[in-house]
Amino acid sequence: MTMKTVGHFLSENEEQWKAGQNPEDYGVSLISGDREYASLLVPPQIFSKLNDKLLQMTFELTSSLKILIDLEKVNQDKIVDGRLEWDRYYTLEDIHQSLDDLASINNATASTFSIGTSYEGREMKAIKISKSGETDLPFGLTLIFTQESESTWITGAVCNYIIDQLLNSNETEIQSWLDEYDFYILPIANPDGYEFTHTTDRFWRKSRSENGSPVGCIGTDLNRNFDFHWLENGGASSNPCSNTFAGNSPFSDSEAANMRDFLTSISSRLVFYLSLHSSGQYILFPTGFDDTPIPQYNTYMSIGNLAAEAHGIRHGTNFTAGSVYNLMYTATGSSMDWTWNALKANLTFTYELRDKGQFGHLLPPDQIYPSATEFMDGLKVIMTELSREYLK
Repeated sequence: MTMKTVGHFLSENEEQWKAGQNPEDYGVSLISGDREYASLLVPPQIFSKLNDKLLQMTFELTSSLKILIDLEKVNQDKIVDGRLEWDRYYTLEDIHQSLDDLASINNATASTFSIGTSYEGREMKAIKISKSGETDLPFGLTLIFTQESESTWITGAVCNYIIDQLLNSNETEIQSWLDEYDFYILPIANPDGYEFTHTTDRFWRKSRSENGSPVGCIGTDLNRNFDFHWLENGGASSNPCSNTFAGNSPFSDSEAANMRDFLTSISSRLVFYLSLHSSGQYILFPTGFDDTPIPQYNTYMSIGNLAAEAHGIRHGTNFTAGSVYNLMYTATGSSMDWTWNALKANLTFTYELRDKGQFGHLLPPDQIYPSATEFMDGLKVIMTELSREYLK
């Protein structure tokens, strides 16, 4: 295997940002980034050329890709009673088995179901956690989808921690949420991509669908495949080889279509939609299309700032709230923007979890537990404000 290098640069103006947003121009891949930094996957033979191109930027060589990947530990132990550990990452099979085990043990409050199958035929398994059982609560539910971009393993781990807390926490506050809401949680929204990151390419982020590329490129960025300003304003790519390829049409990929269909089926009761991603430490809200404030801007900003403050109390981690466009970049066709616009959900957020670029998508497993606990601190604030604002 040819080792590649992860590099980071800070972009200080719009021209530099545009250079960072088009890494294909230099023969490299953009892993993640925003208006402040970007992580690039750099073949060693062109690193010196890239460094020359980005000479005017603050560029930092982080480390060998192999070293970072070796820090990640994938579970090899048997899972007991569905309870996962928070010092390791898990395979798709393990995560789905955990969901089934938890639902079996907690059958009065939890049940698993599938929202459909992926391009390669894998189940998109979700869990419903509810005190109401088969009878839905009449006044609201929350929905948490995660990992449309599959190289971000931390998001699935945090999602699994949320499930664990809803089912096993002794905190009165967390258990009280189930008096008001039904929770629907899909830990892995792109099962084909997630599996591929474990078997073949750790940095894979798209689906695994054949997309008509004349040179054999595979996959669609599922978070650019929803029908909200699809492929407009430079917010996605029409190049099938790009990591931000928007697909051949809105909902062209089965995973995005399955999410659309399920969300639509519960839309009359949908109060809160949350999508987890990494990295950057942002609490994002609509839209990614342009800088026009949404009508609910003040409410979103207030709740986001309160959550950001709570996130920092435990470990001092700094989160920033704002719209996708203003804090990150132009991004169109996202699940969050589509849910906000088409389904009129009361509150829709996208989280970019740890970190700010040191590890990026290769967040070491020793950061799973602090990431999860600080996230729950902020989620408590959001749930309090959600009830105050919308369940009056």
